[in-house]
Amino acid sequence: MDLYIHDTYAGAKRRFEPRVPGEVSIYVCGPTVYDLVHIGNGLPAVAFDVFVRLLRVLYDKVTYVRNITDVEDKINAAALANGEPIEDLADRFTARYLEDVEALGALPPDVEPRATEHIDEIVEMIEALIARGHAYAADGHVLFHVPSDPHYGALSKQSLEDILEGARVEVAPYKRDPKDFVLWKPSTAELPGWDSPWGRGRPGWHIECSAMIRKHLGPTIDIHGGGSDLTFPHHENELAQGTCAEDGQEYVRYWMHNGMLRFGAEKMSKSVGNIVTIRALLGEHPGETLRYALLSGHYRQGLDWSDRLLGQARASLDSLYQAVLATPNGGGTSAAWRDADLGAFPESVLEPLCDDLNTPRALAAMHAIAAEIHAARDEASASAARDRLLAGGWLLGLLTVPAPEHFQRGTAVNAEEVEARIAERAAARAARDFKRADAIRDELAARGIELEDTPEGTRWRTARR
Repeated sequence: MDLYIHDTYAGAKRRFEPRVPGEVSIYVCGPTVYDLVHIGNGLPAVAFDVFVRLLRVLYDKVTYVRNITDVEDKINAAALANGEPIEDLADRFTARYLEDVEALGALPPDVEPRATEHIDEIVEMIEALIARGHAYAADGHVLFHVPSDPHYGALSKQSLEDILEGARVEVAPYKRDPKDFVLWKPSTAELPGWDSPWGRGRPGWHIECSAMIRKHLGPTIDIHGGGSDLTFPHHENELAQGTCAEDGQEYVRYWMHNGMLRFGAEKMSKSVGNIVTIRALLGEHPGETLRYALLSGHYRQGLDWSDRLLGQARASLDSLYQAVLATPNGGGTSAAWRDADLGAFPESVLEPLCDDLNTPRALAAMHAIAAEIHAARDEASASAARDRLLAGGWLLGLLTVPAPEHFQRGTAVNAEEVEARIAERAAARAARDFKRADAIRDELAARGIELEDTPEGTRWRTARR
């Protein structure tokens, strides 16, 4: 099955062909760890998780790298404001980020490099840029000389004049050109710093990703992903560095950018102050509900985040789990399909994912399969449809727990106590004390617990409100 993705550089959808047949290299920009991440940061984590799952089904070998930016001025400022060591703050929020995206169902990448672990590679790349005439040292800084790259602006579709007029560029006396950006800058005693040919200092943000890509994936990679807000200046600068350090060799073959989450009319942003953290949302909703909500919009178009969206996601997820529950034994999770061959996955789900990761259409296909389960005339047909539903669920990172567990999670109900009351009810029914059995059912219903009698026994779940 052919895979098509929208390439930001080309400005169009392109058929994907890996540089090495059967092997794919992909790098996605991770967070700058100075605070808890908001749900907008969850969008690339979830969208590219689905994309990498798809790649692993389609190709023999996939190397997925997602970085951690653990040295940056925002981290320094947050640590100084808190009065704690900078490294401690970065470590703390790195751990919380990993916990949060794991709760959203994102599988860990193959490599998760941290910028502070790659100072040698960063210095080496800066030296290569200086040697090739694309960078220069000045006043303890090293800067990339933007006019030295004739293709600068091609990714973001901006001319040098547009960049100077529209971007927030720092005009400093040590710059040869106002558009030049920092590769290395001096550090004062209270800031992180490393020895270098240009004095004690620390790297600029953009060179960190270029050096980590070069280290772990080589000078040319297949796919680079990240939020659309990174297109300029971060990815534009990355492209300039990566290309110029290798004498014009292709740096990235396909660029993918996800859209932004919006609260009302504005992009969700810490600078605006309209954010909600993943951690806060996890206190009210299962991670799988948040994941479904994030996948309900096309990754490139962004999404309006609201309580209504979460309610729709919860109801839609319930309907998929209800279909699983309706099959013989009502069991199974999507985890069983993690290592399945291509033929095990439903084409109706694969096809939209191969069309520039169209998750809304893939989710619609999942609900169509769920409808097949309810319409099945025999157990064999229902079971076969359930297997297709669970296989599609693995691609999307959904249906990850047994169906009864899904309907019981997110509640403070004591499961052992409920099971004991169900056993009492069963004993009452066996003794033909139907009044007592009905009283137990009514008591549980008043506590928000629904019972379902099946040939395999009585199941229970918390009522959705």
